[in-house]
Amino acid sequence: MLFQVTKIEFDFEDDLGTCSKEDQEECVDQTMSTIWDADDEDDLVNEITCAQGWCIKSIDFKHILT
Repeated sequence: MLFQVTKIEFDFEDDLGTCSKEDQEECVDQTMSTIWDADDEDDLVNEITCAQGWCIKSIDFKHILT
């Protein structure tokens, strides 16, 4: 299934601190400009988390029909 993220909030805080606002914006922009291929909604969250390296607090998305 193909997904497009329409809104996402990452948890940009971890044991090492936080990342810069510019890095945060780049991560969000990159995530939202990518069409993601995943098996289901849970897999989508896992794919984005692995690709970006940050946990997701909230996400909105739509299915892309082919």
